[in-house]
Amino acid sequence: MEASHSGLVRMLVSRSSRYAGLRDPAMREKAYKTMFTAYILQSIKNGRYYIGHTSDMIARFAKHNAGMVKSTKSFIPWKIIYTENCNTKSEAYRRELEIKSYKGGIKFKRLLGLWKD
Repeated sequence: MEASHSGLVRMLVSRSSRYAGLRDPAMREKAYKTMFTAYILQSIKNGRYYIGHTSDMIARFAKHNAGMVKSTKSFIPWKIIYTENCNTKSEAYRRELEIKSYKGGIKFKRLLGLWKD
């Protein structure tokens, strides 16, 4: 579970640093809450991948590992192996679909750092 924790920490640090320049705490909180994330999970149980997007990575990851998501329930536990921040929900969804189109191919492996040219 160490890998998923470190990935989540990296994501949170990048999120908070992105909006650190906003002086008003209320504006910073609003900007932080409206960020969306495209992500890839990997099942620790059998190595399967799940690709999705969310506006709250922490809550969504908890739901995946609590068995509250039908499509991932059978493959618990999961670890976060990739996250990408997006400004809008539609951008995150488009990125999710783009990553899904890579699945199993060289682009997918490159994205995860598993392919060496």
